[in-house]
Amino acid sequence: MTEAPKPMGLPELGSIGFSHLKQALVLGWRDFMAHPIYGLIFAGFYVLGGWLITWITLATGQSYWLIFAAIGFPLLGPFAAVGLYEVSHRLDLGLPITPGAIFGVVAHQRRRQLPSICAIIVIFFLFWFFLAHMIFALFLGLSTMTNISSSFDVYFSSNGLMMLAFGSAVGAVFALVLFMLTVFSLPLLLDREIDFITAIIASFQAVQTSFIPLVAWGILIAVLLFLAMLPGFLGLFIVFPLLGHASWRLYTLIKS
Repeated sequence: MTEAPKPMGLPELGSIGFSHLKQALVLGWRDFMAHPIYGLIFAGFYVLGGWLITWITLATGQSYWLIFAAIGFPLLGPFAAVGLYEVSHRLDLGLPITPGAIFGVVAHQRRRQLPSICAIIVIFFLFWFFLAHMIFALFLGLSTMTNISSSFDVYFSSNGLMMLAFGSAVGAVFALVLFMLTVFSLPLLLDREIDFITAIIASFQAVQTSFIPLVAWGILIAVLLFLAMLPGFLGLFIVFPLLGHASWRLYTLIKS
């Protein structure tokens, strides 16, 4: 397998404008169409994960699982998008795009910094689930919850609505922080020889520099992922690869 050369050091990340967001989506769609099989396969793992969470919800009869999973599940998006970044990266460099190169991107960098970022993402997701259960217990711990077919009414009670509002606000903060830490750090680690702390700091600072456009980008990602999950998660077969490739393109548009 041909390994992509990695330049040393941190590139300068310029500011982001709304025009960059549109351009990134156009280029991301082009990358998806160039090698759609990889996008469909990576999206398939995401869809299977959604089905698994839904099955757990139905099997346990605890409907709050599905609500908090729907909020927290997109936190794993950057982890699954790494393979799509590598497809776009290799298109940039004119390197062969083979299953071994793409599916082994994390394994081939196990001695580098990428697994550290992935671990942070997973920790965020697990901590969100722990906190979500505490929020549920705080607001609805004494409510009667029999099974999923008869438990949704409790969410329309005063405590249920407060739980949904508070949980959504906390989830939004989690998503924002994780977005700021990973939106450019993952592409940086695939593209450059730098440590993951430097990549995280650079990503966080880049979002601070162009806060409004990048928050709009994060909201767009969240909305599209949410809509894609509604039809049995099947919309992710299109939305997930598009956003994965577009995220890499946004990085390449602003680096120098």
